[in-house]
Amino acid sequence: MSFGKLTTSALAIAAVSATAAAARDNIQVAGSSTVLPYAAIVAEAFGENFDFPTPVVESGGSSAGLKRFCDGVGENTIDIANASRQIRDKEVAACAENGVTDIIEVRVGYDGIVFASDINGASFAFTPQDWYKALAAEHFVDGALVPNPLNTWNEVNPDFPAQPIVTYIPGTKHGTREVFEEKVLLAGCKDGGFLKAMEDAGIDEDTAEEKCMAVRTDGKSVDIDGDYTETLARIDSNKDGLGVFGLAFYENNTDKLQVATMSGVVPTTDSISTGEYPVSRPLFFYVKQAHIGVIPGLKEFAEFFVADEVAGPDGPLAEYGLVSDPALADTQEAVMNETTIGGGS
Repeated sequence: MSFGKLTTSALAIAAVSATAAAARDNIQVAGSSTVLPYAAIVAEAFGENFDFPTPVVESGGSSAGLKRFCDGVGENTIDIANASRQIRDKEVAACAENGVTDIIEVRVGYDGIVFASDINGASFAFTPQDWYKALAAEHFVDGALVPNPLNTWNEVNPDFPAQPIVTYIPGTKHGTREVFEEKVLLAGCKDGGFLKAMEDAGIDEDTAEEKCMAVRTDGKSVDIDGDYTETLARIDSNKDGLGVFGLAFYENNTDKLQVATMSGVVPTTDSISTGEYPVSRPLFFYVKQAHIGVIPGLKEFAEFFVADEVAGPDGPLAEYGLVSDPALADTQEAVMNETTIGGGS
């Protein structure tokens, strides 16, 4: 993975100067474990190619990163929050309460959520309904909600092996969890007619959807609060385990993992970019506009991150697994103009 070509083209993005006065001179980034490897690649290249210190990039999950981002403005708060989901209205409100009123939303590209097992284990061809049936806390049976009775995958689907249901899914502080709940569990609940059955029985829509996305807590599903390396370690220690990963992580661990299809589609960069693969999502980072011009290199870093040479289809992030955003030029313009949420700049 080489950044040699960046020295002439991407470095022309902005004038390279580290003369801005600030209490600290390094950019601080935290948030999504999915965005983490991309941000780390860009941070390292930024430090090598620009006359600014290498940004400090931490993980912790989308929700945790956005919470830190919204703590306030100033040298003791982070400059950028990475997120594998869009910022929520309540988070924007929390930011505003703490004086973070101008937020620049930057869409980096797209990623797919994949379902993988040990390289030498059983192969799976899933649908969202399979995961709903396997992980739902309760099933709606004969007009009543009852605890999920399924213990093995062949009880979920007779085409599956008779191995115990053991899954490792992102914890609730991760943006990946929200996408998993909505695009897999809720979708499976709808596809199988379970949501409609609950509504027909008099359960209101909001409660029914909550039931669809509620995950069992009897040990069949384990929340992983760390990053994907922890999920991989769990599968390594329990070969029956199945994990939820980002596409890029899987593609960099194909010697250890095999990926399942979802609704008959193999997750690849191509199937995600065309929208064929059903479980994909945009990736973001959020910039605190009040820190631009105060923290040296902050705007330059944001512009560098979404430059064609970095985030484009032939850039190093695509090589790592990011699906380039077809509307990348619009994002570049928004960053250049410092367009904030709500359309202002």
